[in-house]
Amino acid sequence: MSDRGGSKRVNISSGGAYESVFGYSRAVRCGDDVHVSGTCAPPAHEKSDAYAQACAALSIVDKALKDAGASAADVVRTVVYLRDINDAEAVAKAHLEMFDAVRPASTLVQVTSMLRPWQKVEIEAYAKLGTPR
Repeated sequence: MSDRGGSKRVNISSGGAYESVFGYSRAVRCGDDVHVSGTCAPPAHEKSDAYAQACAALSIVDKALKDAGASAADVVRTVVYLRDINDAEAVAKAHLEMFDAVRPASTLVQVTSMLRPWQKVEIEAYAKLGTPR
């Protein structure tokens, strides 16, 4: 944790092996802002469909938010990356299940590839603490 100008920075690790390879944190909290890195389903979901992978990724996002002192209710923005735009409806269903009451700003885009060829979706989240609901 560092304190620059009164805003404490806290790096949150998920324990994922790639964090030390790439040099990143699952999430970073700086003051009232929480940034959750792009999150994919873990290898146990290699044969899962896009909906199951999105649910698994959102579960990791939810844990990172909680570890940072936030919750899904604090999320103000998400970014969703899809390998196949035909999976949009299935991934949107998972996103709606987590964020229906919150309705964050969101972007959904198709990308040509992800780190592992079986990954179908990656999700980022940004939260702001202390925002009136």
